[in-house]
Amino acid sequence: MRQDICALLRANSYPGRGILLGRSADNQRAVIAYFIMGRSENSRNRVFEKTEDGIRTKAFDESKMTDPSLIIYHPVRRLQGGITIVTNGDQTDTIRDALNEGHCYRHALHTRTFEPDGPNYTPRISGVVKSDGSYSLSILKSLDGDPACCCRYFFEYDAPVAGTGHFISTYQGDGSPLPSFAGEPILVDLSGLSERETAAALAAQLWDSLNEENKVSLYVRTIDIEGGFSESVIHNKLKEDK
Repeated sequence: MRQDICALLRANSYPGRGILLGRSADNQRAVIAYFIMGRSENSRNRVFEKTEDGIRTKAFDESKMTDPSLIIYHPVRRLQGGITIVTNGDQTDTIRDALNEGHCYRHALHTRTFEPDGPNYTPRISGVVKSDGSYSLSILKSLDGDPACCCRYFFEYDAPVAGTGHFISTYQGDGSPLPSFAGEPILVDLSGLSERETAAALAAQLWDSLNEENKVSLYVRTIDIEGGFSESVIHNKLKEDK
C-alpha cells in the first residue's frame, strides 16, 4: 500500500537523511528528492549549493565548522547519458567513478561500508536514476549495531509506476544510539505531482513536513523523461532564516 510521504515525515522527528525516488502522476517525469537533518551545531551549520553537475553541502558559517568529515560531500552528481546519482555521503563519487569505468553501482558500493561514527554507525544510502526513469536504491548498514558486519541491500525498480515512489532514510527515528532504517524502501504516493504541479510544489510539501528544529536542507529535482529537461529546487533553513 502506498503511504503518504508527508505524513511519514511529520510523524518522524529525526529520519536523518532521506532519499525519495519515483515517477510523477502523469508518468512523464522522474522525481528525485534528498534532505539532510541535524542535531548538532556542526551538522546544522550547512546549506546545499548548486554545482555544475548537481549539488554539494557547504558550511554556512565556515568559522563554526569543527569537523567536515561525513558532512561535507556532493549528494547529487549528474553524469553523461542522463544518469543521476544521489547519496548521503562521499560514496556519490565512488559510484560516479565506477560508472565512468564501466562498472555498476553495486560494484562501487561493495568497496564501501557504513559510516565510522559509532555507536550510530550511520547507514550509507544511495540512489541511481537512469535516463528512462528506472532507478535503484541501496543501504549499507551494520548488523544491528555490530560494526563487525556490514549488511548490503540493493533494490531495483526497472518499471516505475506513475504516481508512486520509494523512500529510504538513514534512521527509523530519534534515539541513542540512533536506530538504523530497517526493511525495504517505503512505497509512497506521488499522485499529487501532476502536470499542473512543479518541483517547487513538491519541495514545499516535503519541506513543511520535516521537523522544524532538525531540518537543514532539501533538494528536489524532476526530469522530463522524453525531453530530458529538468527543474530543481533547494531549501536551506539557515538562508531562509536570515
